[in-house]
Amino acid sequence: MLSKENSAMSGETSQAALSGALSRKPKAKSFVGRELHHFWRNRELFLLSLPGVVYKLIFAYLPMVGLIIAFKKYRYDKGIFGSDWAGLDNFKYLFTGDAAWRITRNTVLYNAAYMILTTCIALLFAVLLNEIRAKWTKFYQTSLFLPHFLSWVLVGYIAYAFLNHSEGFLNGMLASFGVDPISWYQRPGVWPFILVIFHIWKAVGFSTLIYFAGIMGINSEYYEAAKIDGATKRQMAVSITIPLLSPLVIIMLILSIGGMFRGDFGLHYFIPNNSGFIYGTTDVIDTYVYRSLRELGNVGMSAATGLYQSVVGLVLVLLANGIVKKINPDHSLW
Repeated sequence: MLSKENSAMSGETSQAALSGALSRKPKAKSFVGRELHHFWRNRELFLLSLPGVVYKLIFAYLPMVGLIIAFKKYRYDKGIFGSDWAGLDNFKYLFTGDAAWRITRNTVLYNAAYMILTTCIALLFAVLLNEIRAKWTKFYQTSLFLPHFLSWVLVGYIAYAFLNHSEGFLNGMLASFGVDPISWYQRPGVWPFILVIFHIWKAVGFSTLIYFAGIMGINSEYYEAAKIDGATKRQMAVSITIPLLSPLVIIMLILSIGGMFRGDFGLHYFIPNNSGFIYGTTDVIDTYVYRSLRELGNVGMSAATGLYQSVVGLVLVLLANGIVKKINPDHSLW
């Protein structure tokens, strides 16, 4: 009798284990099935993203193998893996020279000015675009966005047409007022203003369109209620538009902070026309390394600089996102 009960209990146990195993299998299959179903439902979107994924893989991730050049005495005849190891010697170049503090200071201060001024002006233009009649909106959008597509080489020629000593437009205007021509490419003190002006002219249109798209997504009921309460345009912009755009502004600022140690090479090389008289105020890390690479041919030093800028940029993004997350988690990137 007891043996029959034991056999019955063992049979029930084995049946429960079998039923549990069978119940787990459909869950695994259902998970895979859900993922495949999700992929199939959004196959058009995945196919559209494929060129971007392949582009990033080829030009962003595969070249990361070359980061080992930053730690080697690279020689063309030995190749990347055959060159001798140099340790951290390539990084010393940035921190031991007299120009290390100057180029780091210029890079950080210029990027801070670009980021703050571009954000403020782009927000102002976005609010103004929202108040313009619909038939003129496309015209102003195109006018603001057009400089974004111009290369810095072309913009450099435009700058030279304005700043040339003998035939420049600005010196021609000054001559009409009886003022002697100014050698703009030999005056370091004016170049922080010139570079900021050209950067804003070229970059503000892109940021304006992003913020304008954010304004278009704001519910119109907020503005209608404000109008009923007698609010002015300025009050609505300050109390409704700017606060509701703050998450987008914070995200854009966090992404910009990641490039604080990466100077705009085209802006700082082509606009000053590579004039040696104004290196003190126009030189950034990228232009300094480019000239050093061209003169010394030290590929390892150039790779070390790029790695240094990327690591510092990543740290700054993580730090900025962490600060924003502590203040308001809803506004952080992740």
